[in-house]
Amino acid sequence: MFDKILIANRGEIALRIQRACRELGIKTVAMHSEADRDLKHVRLADESVCIGPAPSTESYLNVPAVISAAEVCDAVAIHPGYGFLSENADFAERVEESGYVFIGPRPETIRIMGDKVAAIEAMKKSGVPCVPGSDGPLGDDERENLRIAREIGYPIIIKAAGGGGGRGMRVVHAEAALLNAISLTRSEAGAAFGNDVVYMEKYLENPRHVEFQVLADEHGNAIHLGERDCSMQRRHQKVIEEAPAPGITEEQRQRIGERCAEACRTIGYRGAGTFEFLYENGEFYFIEMNTRVQVEHPVTEMITGVDIVAEQIRIAAGEKLSYRQEDIVLRGHAMECRLNAEDPKTFMPCPGEITAFHAPGGPGIRVDTHIYAGYTVPPYYDSMIGKLIAHGNTRESAMARLRSALSEIVIEGIRSNIELHQDLISDAAFQAGGTNIHYLEKKLGL
Repeated sequence: MFDKILIANRGEIALRIQRACRELGIKTVAMHSEADRDLKHVRLADESVCIGPAPSTESYLNVPAVISAAEVCDAVAIHPGYGFLSENADFAERVEESGYVFIGPRPETIRIMGDKVAAIEAMKKSGVPCVPGSDGPLGDDERENLRIAREIGYPIIIKAAGGGGGRGMRVVHAEAALLNAISLTRSEAGAAFGNDVVYMEKYLENPRHVEFQVLADEHGNAIHLGERDCSMQRRHQKVIEEAPAPGITEEQRQRIGERCAEACRTIGYRGAGTFEFLYENGEFYFIEMNTRVQVEHPVTEMITGVDIVAEQIRIAAGEKLSYRQEDIVLRGHAMECRLNAEDPKTFMPCPGEITAFHAPGGPGIRVDTHIYAGYTVPPYYDSMIGKLIAHGNTRESAMARLRSALSEIVIEGIRSNIELHQDLISDAAFQAGGTNIHYLEKKLGL
């Protein structure tokens, strides 16, 4: 096992990684920007090092500075968390070339799964169901592109191979708009991602977002931990997540989950990962794989009892998976609310000093957050300040506990989206389960 790990991130995920390290007896180094000296994990770390000014491009995204921090503190491994450099294949490569262990997949795997066209090709070879599409990049032959679109059937969506997070997409409802849409998406993709490759897929009009959590080691072992429903989204950003997904049968879970695990074995995947699907009319359609730990990993941990972050670290250290597929039993239901420092109606970020904070408690309640009374939320980074998770024997029990926890939590001094979550947890459609990815935006009038 590693002696010392550099945590190459900030906020609640950095604190989450630190807690896993402590349980495993690993020393931690907290790297931070000048604006983040007072973060909770920085105060609790065995060592800390400032890597640059507040802007992330000069600190958390500054690869030489991150590598230097590991050198200065004699860390042997680097955990990237999520966001920032977590899915940057060049960073992973630099880490390994510098003699450190990257706690995540191999650089070549990140590259394959980061290229949506290559990822879809890899999934098809493994039998993972994919959205009907162009089966590769679109060329410059306009007649051929028009033929492919007719064969798929409108509406279709043009996607950038290097896109993600809802960027680099354009929906086309009629043939007259197709060629212009391809040209525009290609130009935008080249400017935004440095990769102008685009491809075409059938546009599913009312799907749900259902994803499968996987773990795989370098010894050829891979398992799935069931699925999560992340359909409650605003502008492609998840707001509430839950596990298991309402209405998914055990047969569907095992069938798709095993195909995801088999895909991991086929591509030689290493670490934690998530296969994201659109789900419509009883069918799953692969859209992408996230090669890192997810924000919503706690709901899976709550129903399986598996410490996903600890498993990531063990796998990176060369150990075999601690679990076999038959060891994974889903118990009860869990829901997670993402807590953001933002106005609940306008969604404008609301940085500032937190004058009072009280975390809720009770059976089945978990709060993952780095905030405390007196902490100042900086204006430079993502507005998420924590996650509120509730677990119960049933979906109804988890929902009731989450409702109670939302009434207990106190965050004063800044605005937060607690009010939005209270509204959603009382929403009849959400209570029934199975809302599609467009439901929240329609509810909010966006």
